[in-house]
Amino acid sequence: MPEEESENNDMKGKYLTFWTDGQLFGVPISDVVQIIGMQEITPIPDSPAYAKGVINLRGFIIPLIDVRLRFGKPETEYNERTCIVVTSLEENYIGFIVDSVNEVATIDDDNISPPPKVVSSDRTNAYLTGVGKIGEKVVLLLDTNKILNADEIEQVTGAVQNLNEKRGDLE
Repeated sequence: MPEEESENNDMKGKYLTFWTDGQLFGVPISDVVQIIGMQEITPIPDSPAYAKGVINLRGFIIPLIDVRLRFGKPETEYNERTCIVVTSLEENYIGFIVDSVNEVATIDDDNISPPPKVVSSDRTNAYLTGVGKIGEKVVLLLDTNKILNADEIEQVTGAVQNLNEKRGDLE
């Protein structure tokens, strides 16, 4: 276990930063499983607009959440800079579609402020763990476990389980 503890210390304060709708966001690097380019997406019928569909990544069916749409921002066409940030969320893999990945940055605790207590219709505030500073840049730090609530996780992962069952029936 000491090796695992050392690995956690190495990741402390490290964030994967990415752009969405002109805003810089960050998630703890320990939450990130992989970053991949856009792939062909299989839509899931009757799912929320922000749930774009699923991809097959080395045999794993991964649901995709468009971060722009989840935060109530306008939809935009995907391009060569659009990426999928694959995370592990409550024993499931979920991919978050972002406009572009920026960098892995170290943000010390003294450069992180608590999220603003703003009453707003912008649901982004519910997912914030803090506001970080990297030089002159402001980074909104997200909790990947709060981007979707428990019901939404169930809805998205349930759809994937249904797809897997149907796929199993065909084999």
